[in-house]
Amino acid sequence: MAETTYFPRRLILAAALISGMLLALAVHMLGARYGLDLGGLWRSDSHEFMPAGAAVAWWLIATVAFVGGYFTATLMQSAVSGQIPPRMRQFLIAVGVLVLAGAGQAASAPSPLPTVSGVLAGVAALWLGAAMSFCGAHFALRKA
Repeated sequence: MAETTYFPRRLILAAALISGMLLALAVHMLGARYGLDLGGLWRSDSHEFMPAGAAVAWWLIATVAFVGGYFTATLMQSAVSGQIPPRMRQFLIAVGVLVLAGAGQAASAPSPLPTVSGVLAGVAALWLGAAMSFCGAHFALRKA
């Protein structure tokens, strides 16, 4: 009987980090289209302490990155041993393509955010996505 091989831990963490960052950036771009932008944190024209759209965007990006990192790490661990059914794999590929296509379409349109605020929000979304996807992957690998 053939011995089951597994991906190295660092490879799984790196893939989960990249996956979570891409999902966080995609959600940030799609959310900015609908008024949920992190750029509201740096606006000086708002009289509120923190706009609700910025808070919702912050939590949405963090949640998507954490879940993306967790599921990427879990799927990479089970993929080597062949435990993912082909239909599930096709479904996950289709969802990933649709999310990235929507983010690409949102990124190609003119930005509703001012330039400096948009750049800061994009960098903040990347860092938040990286941190949360690493935490999700670490949690998934620690559980296993």
